[in-house]
Amino acid sequence: MIKQYRLAKHLSQEELAEEIGISWRQLQRIEHSEENTRVTTFKKLVKTLNVPDEEIIKFIKNS
Repeated sequence: MIKQYRLAKHLSQEELAEEIGISWRQLQRIEHSEENTRVTTFKKLVKTLNVPDEEIIKFIKNS
């Protein structure tokens, strides 16, 4: 989900990671579901990417 929204906003991993204050490697692991995401980081991601509430709920249910 994160990767799809990032690409739709035409952001590189480096750009998005810098914007929310994490490393691009951490973002890469989040996008590939290799790492559990802190709530604060997840909130920054969905706010920055303007992810709709319905998508957040679907993501959480499927996790």
